[in-house]
Amino acid sequence: MRCPVITIKKYPNRRLYDTSKSQYVNLDAVKELVMNHKEFEVVDSKTGENLTKSILLQIITEQEANDQQSVLTQTVLKQLIRFYDSNMQTFMRQYLEQSVAMFLERQDAMQSAMSGLMGGASPLDAFNKIIENNMNLWRQFAVFDPLGAGKKNPNPTDHDEN
Repeated sequence: MRCPVITIKKYPNRRLYDTSKSQYVNLDAVKELVMNHKEFEVVDSKTGENLTKSILLQIITEQEANDQQSVLTQTVLKQLIRFYDSNMQTFMRQYLEQSVAMFLERQDAMQSAMSGLMGGASPLDAFNKIIENNMNLWRQFAVFDPLGAGKKNPNPTDHDEN
């Protein structure tokens, strides 16, 4: 069953209004809709014009401003711009859409496989388990002392003489 499309109205004062919740929202809330795979559209409150693409580009622009989270390098952006107004523009759009979809499918498959290998644990849980096992091994190793070197002489001035 498909969920209804959430309508967000953009007002002249640049505020966004989520009609499904009857409240004003910001770009972070719209980003959450994307992250949660919710269907939505952003429309101009006066004209009804669909502004979804413009809002999505605004979210990407904010994300790309942080170089640590940047996906699109300057080189990639320049190459994308070169495709506009070329006879390859339609092909490029389809190629990018299919490539990203394929990448996400492979990512999901890889995460499922890794989850199966780790018994359903998150990567952090699996890492913590490995650390815990290693610490237990070191503790066992510290207890094992085949030469008796772990026995300390209670009086350091006394020396064993043979």
